[in-house]
Order: sequence, then structure tokens, then C-alpha cells
Amino acid sequence: MYSDFKGKAIEFVKVAVTEDEAGNYEKALQNYKAALEYFSTHLKYEKNPRSAEAIRAKFKEYLERAEYLKTVIEGRQENPPAASANGAATAQRKKGPGGGGGGGDGGNDNDKDRERLKGQLGGAIITEKPNVKWDDVAGLEGAKEALKEAVILPVKFPQFFTGKRKPWSGILMYGPPGTGKSYLAKAVATEADSTFFSISSSDLVSKWLGESEKLVSELFKLARENAPSIIFIDEVDSLCSTRGDNESEAARRIKTQLMIEMQGVNSNDGARVLMLGATNLPYNLDQAIRRRFDKRIYIPLPEAHARAGMFKIHLGDTPHNLSEADFQVLGQRTEGFSGSDINTVVKDVLMQPIRLLRDATHFRKIKLPNGSDGYEPCAPLAPGAQECTLQYFADKGIADQVVPPIISMRDFDKVLDRARPTVSTKDLEVFERFTEEFGEEAS
Repeated sequence: MYSDFKGKAIEFVKVAVTEDEAGNYEKALQNYKAALEYFSTHLKYEKNPRSAEAIRAKFKEYLERAEYLKTVIEGRQENPPAASANGAATAQRKKGPGGGGGGGDGGNDNDKDRERLKGQLGGAIITEKPNVKWDDVAGLEGAKEALKEAVILPVKFPQFFTGKRKPWSGILMYGPPGTGKSYLAKAVATEADSTFFSISSSDLVSKWLGESEKLVSELFKLARENAPSIIFIDEVDSLCSTRGDNESEAARRIKTQLMIEMQGVNSNDGARVLMLGATNLPYNLDQAIRRRFDKRIYIPLPEAHARAGMFKIHLGDTPHNLSEADFQVLGQRTEGFSGSDINTVVKDVLMQPIRLLRDATHFRKIKLPNGSDGYEPCAPLAPGAQECTLQYFADKGIADQVVPPIISMRDFDKVLDRARPTVSTKDLEVFERFTEEFGEEAS
């Protein structure tokens, strides 16, 4: 079956070379790309090592030519050299004034290419700190201490890490969705005196063959140039899932490049780079990538006291009459809730006064703290009750005088009666098993 793929690849190469020589670079590029896809598929079935090696060499030639034509089409190159009979370029750079190879504009071309890649990664550099402090993260003391040990100490006290004592080069945070992994990363970005790169799979995946690996390489170059730096990859499993027969050659190459870069992330050049990853699917990570995260921390569901703290944090300065004991009760009542679940509960609670205003049929006049008049909803038989709806105040042009009721424990009771956690016991068993095999507790 694989010989058919090889035959189709050769057919596309012949067309590509013909179009290339005729100066039809867009058609040539399309045919080179098609040939590369067929060669890539053929390699999965090729059993002869010598034949596979020969095809890989040709694959590299056609890939380089395709990448070069892409720059020509986009206007970043002029007067491309002709393609040779086997489809590869006879030269990828102009010859120098004396006729020798290697001179000319090759260096400028590389500089332009690098500037383009840096531009694509520019949005990943966090220039404005998220303003999330360690204290804003309720609970997770073990995880915070591990991150301080890996991020803060090496920057502020580099003399501690000499000889055989090296700071962590990779930390993987794993656990159920909504437990604060990304929020911890924001705290790191705020607290660390380092360049922070926040990366998703879309930042590194390109439709152009060979470009994804270049983006990975450029990311780590930038990190080393701007050291001390932190590369945070959220949902790292989407980039680094377990390798298999069904994955594309492009995905395999990205993974390989990432592993190479992570292996040498803190070489002897003195650049301090930390890899920080987060995932909800730790078992989906390729084992070679998992090994390169030398510290793997379980971010569990919050405990009761942490949940009580989260209710306070999410409620913020919104007027309420809850006591400290009320917050402790809320923490006890939300067993199994994640931080994200609690955030959703509080959002729902914050809407309760608005719903009361919307449904109210009677309002009464009150004096606000600044001495001006205001209106609040009330029962029909309450002193000073006036029958009207919220629309009445909008029609009169005094909508700004309507005051929503303060948050009470009753609002939380209404919401919690219908709220449910999003993480099941079965989900937790998966993370606990992974922790026993590969990780460590964060508490």
C-alpha cells in the first residue's frame, strides 16, 4: 500500500518542478506540499531503513524548497534560484560579488525570517502584569511554595544555586478543571521578576510545513535572550499528547523539537528559563515530555477553609451582611466544588439582587449615605411602599436612584440549592492514581 503513496508523491514532485521552473511559484508550492504529505504517509509504512533514510533526505530538500518559495510568494525574497531536476533548489541564497557561495543576502534573509517569527510570538509575551498576588490564590500552599522555590529564589538569590544545586527547570501542574492552575500561573507572572511567555497550541502550530518547529525554536531563543524567563503552556497535553501511529508527521516534529528544547532549557550558558505547564489530562501527555517536567504537582479540589476564602475573594467589595461564620458554613456546604464552581456560584448570587429588582412590584424612598434620595424594593405592606416596577424609574429618568439590596446568606441558600459540582468522584480517582504513579501532593 505504501508504494502508492510514494508514487503519488513523485507525481506531485514532477509537477512541482515543472511549475517551479516556469516561475509559477504558487502552483509549485501547492504541489510540493502535496508531495510532502504523501512522502510523510509513505514513511509510516516503509520498513527498509536505507530507503526510509533516502526518502527523508529528499523530504528535507523539498521542504526547504517549499519554505523558500513561500517567502518568495509573500514578497520577502526576490529572484529565486531555479529548481534543480530533482526538485530541490540549486542554491537557497544569492552568490557573493566574487561568485562564491555563502555570501550575499543569506544573513539578511535569516534576519528577516527571524523577525517574522518573533512577530508571530510577540503576543505571547506578557508585558502587563495580571495583578494576581500569592494571597489572591486561596489554599494551594504547597503549590505556591514549590513555585516560589522554582521562580523567586533563583532570581533573587542566585548564589544559593551553585555547583550541583540547580533550580527546577520544568514544573507540571495537573488536576481537575477549575482548580486554579492558570490562576497560579498569573500569580507567577505578577510576582516573578522575569519575562513571562503565555503560550497556547495555536501560537506554535502553523499550516506551513516546517514552520511550527521554527516557532518552537524561536520561542526558546527569545526566552534565553530575555532570561530570567518563564514559558507557561496551558493545556500542554494539546501540544504534547502521546505519540502514536495515527498522528501526523507535523505533530511529531513539533513534539520532537519541543523535547529537544526542553532537554537543554538550562544549559551552561547561564540563561535561566523555567518551563511551566498545566493540564487537566495528565495521562494524555507523552511520557518523554512528562519526564522533562522534573517536578509534577497535583492541584486538587480546594478544602473547606480554602473554599471559604474563595467566597470572600470572589465577593470582593460587593456590599453584603455575611459574617465570618457564614463564610465558614459556605465552605462546609460546597464539598467537591472547584474554584471555578465557586466563582460560578458567586456570579449567580451577585445576580440575585438584580432579579429581585426586576420582579419587584413595590418600592420605597430611602436616604442614601451621601444624603441624596434613593429607592429600594419592598413588600407591598411595608411603610412608604409605592406600587411601581423597575421600568417606572427608567421612564422617569431616575434609574440611577434605584439601590440594589445587599447580598445576604439567603441569596447563597437559593443558589446552592440548585448548584452542583462539575468534577465527579470518578474524575478524581484518575488524578489520584496519576499522583501515586508520577506526581506529588501540593499540600
